[in-house]
Amino acid sequence: MSSHILDLASPNLSLIPTLCCAFAVGVVVPARGADQAAPVGVFDQHGDIGGAGLPGSSVFDRDSQEYLLSASGTNMWGDHDEFQFAWRKVKGDFIIQAFTQFLGEGIDPHRKMGLIVRASLDPRSPHVNACRHGSGLTSLQFRTADGAPTGEIRLKIEGPDVLQLERSGKKFTMSAAHFGDTYSTQDFDAIDLPDEVFVGIYICAHNNSVLERGVFRNVRLIRPASRDFVPYRDYIGSDIELLDVETGFRKTVCRAEDSLQAPNWTPDGKRLVYNHNGRIYSFDLAKRESTPIDTGSQVHCNNDHALSSDGRMLGISSGSTSMVYTLPIKGGAPRRITPAGPSYLHGWSPDGKFLLFTGARNGAFDIYRVPASGGAEERLTTAKGLNDGSEYTPDSRAIFFNSDRTGKMQVWRMNADGSGQTQVTDDEFNNWFPHISPDGKTIVFISFPPEIRSDDHPFYKRVYLRRMPVDGGKPTVVGYVYGGQGSINVNSWSPDNRMIAFVSNSDSF
Repeated sequence: MSSHILDLASPNLSLIPTLCCAFAVGVVVPARGADQAAPVGVFDQHGDIGGAGLPGSSVFDRDSQEYLLSASGTNMWGDHDEFQFAWRKVKGDFIIQAFTQFLGEGIDPHRKMGLIVRASLDPRSPHVNACRHGSGLTSLQFRTADGAPTGEIRLKIEGPDVLQLERSGKKFTMSAAHFGDTYSTQDFDAIDLPDEVFVGIYICAHNNSVLERGVFRNVRLIRPASRDFVPYRDYIGSDIELLDVETGFRKTVCRAEDSLQAPNWTPDGKRLVYNHNGRIYSFDLAKRESTPIDTGSQVHCNNDHALSSDGRMLGISSGSTSMVYTLPIKGGAPRRITPAGPSYLHGWSPDGKFLLFTGARNGAFDIYRVPASGGAEERLTTAKGLNDGSEYTPDSRAIFFNSDRTGKMQVWRMNADGSGQTQVTDDEFNNWFPHISPDGKTIVFISFPPEIRSDDHPFYKRVYLRRMPVDGGKPTVVGYVYGGQGSINVNSWSPDNRMIAFVSNSDSF
């Protein structure tokens, strides 16, 4: 439901050159090549910082969207650092995140890779560093002044593959997780870095006579919404991404500097259908091209839309009071289905005969179904609280939905006639919009942090995309996302059950 009308693989190791020109180093030296731009992916430059014995490298694979870094370097410790760095100058608040993996067994157990923010490119620069070691040690490392000794705060987690480093004013927060788990976090505010800093990814061999290598996947450099952001008036940029639910690997396929929302995956696997500024668009995955779908007079669509199981029909929610309409997927005159509003569409029965929607009636939000050809609406939920996000299982026997009737927003299940309503999740998060995979085995949903109101699913928050078996079990994280409203309001599973499409957000740098 939209509570407001909206606006609207394996790394290619051949890419890493083999370099073997070792030399002895006895002095601290500046970054090599730092005075000449050498862009790599989202980063403006890269180079060796300090007295790295072997020249390092940073390579970006545009197809896989992976970063492959190599470096020598004695250490990142004491009063100076030696490492390979891919960086970008950033002012103000930011979030940087990545999946990290060392390549090969390594020589020294204290080889390091991670995310770092530095005051300068000087090897003695103050910095904050989200660090994982080859031994599994995980720590937030820092140098508070030029040439000062390095300090660290060790996290309890060992060998995480997911790292995140965030700046919010003068506070820095490191987050780390094994893929599938929620974050362990550590805050740090005992440092005063300038407003403009160098932010990026790095690797250090901890041995100046060898070259260590690592791969960074899902690298995202995010500028959060400003602190005076006004919801539903102000928008930041959007990326439509594809996510492999087994590996968590992501690929960005489309970006806009305003609000893209709610991608559906068409049953033929060739296109995505999404909302942009009140209009509905079709995105060709092979051509990477978007074209508008003609929705007639309904040009104020929100992000509650659904495709019929055969992919021939599109249901939309549109207008100042949000009514439900249907039309051919290729476009045409919309036909109004719901007799009253607000009505927010969420699901289409597999046989195409019924639509599921959230209706606001007499101050209560409940789940209704209505014949797809039009007719009387039938109320399926009556429990006190917000009931929303309804969707049929592929066999038509059950409906998953979310409800805050027991306090937090949680995932629920009921029979197709509304009977047998049973709570499925029970944790500290607010869980919204359960989507069932085409094979009926898995659900994916979005989890908002506990501090968010149970009846709200706002824009621009640090959220998880999680999955669990349809029959129940412990949810596991598949996506660590800056997003929220519009990210997965609709079913976005690929027809082969391997991937989901979703929207993440970042303002422009």
